[in-house]
This record gives sequence, C-alpha cells and structure tokens, in this order.
Amino acid sequence: MIVHIKEMNETLAKEILDWQYDPPYDFYNNDCTDEDIIEMLTGTYNALVDEHNRLVGFFCVGESAKVPAGYKFGVYKEDWIDMGLGMNPHLVGKGYGFEFCTSIIDFIKNRFGELPIRLTVATFNKRAIHLYEKLGFVCENRFNSDFAEFITMIKKSAEEKD
Repeated sequence: MIVHIKEMNETLAKEILDWQYDPPYDFYNNDCTDEDIIEMLTGTYNALVDEHNRLVGFFCVGESAKVPAGYKFGVYKEDWIDMGLGMNPHLVGKGYGFEFCTSIIDFIKNRFGELPIRLTVATFNKRAIHLYEKLGFVCENRFNSDFAEFITMIKKSAEEKD
C-alpha cells in the first residue's frame, strides 16, 4: 500500500468520524458532530490516502493528539511533538500498520525536525503498542482517565539515543 498525505477536508473528516471499529476497538468510535468536524479542520489533522485516492487513515499533531486526562498526571510536560493517528477499520490488522506509521513519522520529522515524538495509546490496545515498539517507541508514562488506562510512548531522535 502506497500512501500519500493530504490536507484534511470536510469530506474526509466526515468519513473518518463515521468509521466504526469492532470491539474492543470500538473505544475509538466517534460521533460525526459539527464540533468534531471543525476540530479536524484546524490544520493539525492530515489524511492518508492510497494510490487510488481511497482513505487509509489520518493523523494529528499537537494538542489534538493528547488525552486531556494526561495533564493532571504531568505526562505532557516536555515540549515534544505529540502524534495521534487512526487507520481505516477495514484495513486494521492486515499488516499495513508499519508502512502507515512510518509514513506519518517521516512526515513529522520533515516538518518538525528531530524532536522526540510522543503518542498516547490505551493500554488494552496491545496490537498498536507492539507496532509502536517495533517502530522504536518506548513506554514513558501511565495514567488513567474516566474511560481507560493510557500510556505515553516516546520515539527519541537519533542524537538523543546516544
């Protein structure tokens, strides 16, 4: 699967917000509200499409990628690049994750340089955590919200690994 990154638009945002994941990943299901569409059009979200212009997934950076409950636990103190992402539910579990995430990481590095990248993931999502570890992310912090337990994972730049 060859992916291309596009600027988010209303049509893509609505399609993403209508995605329905099977349990236990239905935790990631959204409602397609005007407020959610507006958030996705703030400039922090991008879409990934395949070579046939079919929607593969999305990612966001900055505040949109953070879980609000993490603030009270101090997990977002460092000025790092926060990354959030989601893959089309029809493609999840089919072996596309590594290429999908690598495309996102490469885009972020090209745009923001070699700052560490942080992501937040629900601890039940073992499949995603395993993928992130294969990509070089390491567990940094753990916290709870009213809905789930989360971890933050960090991918440090080459200079910081030494």
